[in-house]
Amino acid sequence: MTFIEKLRNRWQQANSLVCVGLDPDPAKFPDAFVDDEDALFAFCRDIVDATAEFACAFKPQIAYFAAHNDGEAALQRLIAHINGNHPDVPVILDAKRGDIGSTAEQYAVEAFDRFGADAVTLNPYMGRDSAAPFLQRNDRGCVFLCHTSNPGARDFQELDVGSEPLYQRIARTIANDWNADGNCALVVGATFPGELKVIRGIVGDMPLLIPGVGAQGGDVEAVVRNGKTEDGTGLMINSSRGILYASNGADYAEAAANAAKSLRDEINRFR
Repeated sequence: MTFIEKLRNRWQQANSLVCVGLDPDPAKFPDAFVDDEDALFAFCRDIVDATAEFACAFKPQIAYFAAHNDGEAALQRLIAHINGNHPDVPVILDAKRGDIGSTAEQYAVEAFDRFGADAVTLNPYMGRDSAAPFLQRNDRGCVFLCHTSNPGARDFQELDVGSEPLYQRIARTIANDWNADGNCALVVGATFPGELKVIRGIVGDMPLLIPGVGAQGGDVEAVVRNGKTEDGTGLMINSSRGILYASNGADYAEAAANAAKSLRDEINRFR
């Protein structure tokens, strides 16, 4: 199945819009992982296995792995574990790549062939040719930054580019011009619900990846109300720290599962 097919199936099968972010910080790991040389993989594996039934997607952030010796090998093993043990749950590699065409070709190989991800986050700043190597892999997902969740999003993303803000031009261009194979999605921050509503109006049923719920202050009800599609889906609402570090005790995996279930249920109340 393509990324979009897997995602839509997962929305229905799991009755969930929760995307579990995998941003492993060893300083926050439970004591059980002290001096464990395989802690990056082992901790994330346990979180994945505990939360898979409540997840519509997993989103490992590459920087949290690449910052450590052998971290990228741990990431490869982790995605292979997800693909092997939870094949119905798509994996979005959060890498935010964006570069000239020849370099982009190598980044596409990295995301899809080396790591085995179903989708990758991308920066559209350098234009269509920088996205083309990813778009051509039309069974994989291309998740473009549109209006991000950080305070600095307003510095550039809301600049007037001639009758509309830049983030709206990005949404319109990707929906109308880049999404010919139906494999595109957008990143829209939960902390900007008004902009989320505008973007949903522009892109129709295109999936939206929503960071910013929880630690960043995004409101679940506002996200669902402004971002869901007519059938009550269309969203991948990401939580990382709130799930990963729900407990630093021996019950860390169980606590992560409870946090993921709680978020799923909260989201579903507003669908």
